[in-house]
Amino acid sequence: MSDANDTNESSQTDAGQTQDLKSRLKQFTQPLVDNLDTRLREQVDRRVDEKLDDRVRALVEEELTARLSVIERAIADLDRSLKELQGPSQG
Repeated sequence: MSDANDTNESSQTDAGQTQDLKSRLKQFTQPLVDNLDTRLREQVDRRVDEKLDDRVRALVEEELTARLSVIERAIADLDRSLKELQGPSQG
């Protein structure tokens, strides 16, 4: 029985030491992990912003091009209408 108790106590001691080592390791590495996490988050945010900026810019350019085309057609239509209205009065 005493061997079983010794083994049990030894297992508990090993588990306690393992837990203590894990806690110490976590305590030492946590600032590094936090710093890395912050840097990665900033890089991802910056990259997403770049991609979104490019996509938004492209969509805005497409929309502006389409609107400019509509405006140019409207101006051409107004110009033709004006010429038609001016035509009979000049003759």
